[in-house]
Amino acid sequence: MRYLVTGGAGYIGSHIVLALLDAGHEVEIIDNLSTGHRKAVPSAARLHEVDLRDGAALASIFGAHQWDGVFHLAALSIVGESMRDPLHYLEHNFTSSLNLIRSCTQHGVRKMVFSSTAALFGGPDRHGAITEDAAIIPGSAYGESKFFIERTLHWADQVHGLRSACLRYFNAAGADPDGRAGEDHKPETHLIPLALDAMLHRRPALQIFGTDYETPDGTCIRDYTHVSDIAAAHICVLDVLDQRSVAYNLGTGTGHSNLDVLKSIARVSGRDVPWHAAERRAGDPSGLVADATSFTRDTGWTPRYAAIDQIIATALAWRARHPDGYGDAARQIDAASVMRR
Repeated sequence: MRYLVTGGAGYIGSHIVLALLDAGHEVEIIDNLSTGHRKAVPSAARLHEVDLRDGAALASIFGAHQWDGVFHLAALSIVGESMRDPLHYLEHNFTSSLNLIRSCTQHGVRKMVFSSTAALFGGPDRHGAITEDAAIIPGSAYGESKFFIERTLHWADQVHGLRSACLRYFNAAGADPDGRAGEDHKPETHLIPLALDAMLHRRPALQIFGTDYETPDGTCIRDYTHVSDIAAAHICVLDVLDQRSVAYNLGTGTGHSNLDVLKSIARVSGRDVPWHAAERRAGDPSGLVADATSFTRDTGWTPRYAAIDQIIATALAWRARHPDGYGDAARQIDAASVMRR
């Protein structure tokens, strides 16, 4: 099959590209490299350095081949940033996605797998795992932008027959177990790489945003899902699209608090993470944990790397081999000195 992956040079997108190539598919990538990395693109995949808001460039790409499906991951995705400039987030994410969806309908693409988000459920504090029928109350402009896109895909199916799978994943984490790809955001905003760098003394002590939430230890609880498991889920859902459009919550079903993550890093590395408390951030709910029962039932997917220590170990291995991410793959930290085997 031939697939197009938007945002395929980014963190999750690069792992999806690897999964597709491993399965024997042909892959091309659309990425403007604003946050993605050219070095994250495997030699077997073709990169189009294009912004999704460029309609003429999209027409050229879509007109060159018959595509069996599109995986859409390109987006602005920092919750806190979206609360500082909500109109920019809403305009950018929606316009980009609308152009892409229109290109799919104009060129006969019948399947799209969309990277949605648990930020749809970021309203009032929730207790227990979140199912697909939970009320959608985005707690940020980022989450709202994703909901706009989900609704657009609904109408693209109703009117044009573009079937879509909206995968609402919670917190992607970890790195390719074979070391081919990992997490490299500039600036970095995700807890695990920030905590690892603090543990490795590559940045100041970690800030934990909020220690007064109504959780057992006062810190936010999140469902961390290994990025390779998320990539596998994108492939699993393709068969469901032969019958209907779907929306699924995707996660392990187990929540870990911020302090749980720091304890896991200490277990895996043998070193404590220096940290201090900071004020809560706007848009952060106290807990987000997925109920992925429907997805598992319909696809047979189950996470291979469900334990938090497994996730941390792959993230640390990537960080040790690529301390500056894709910018400097040559310089390494002695992994044995920071990991217990």
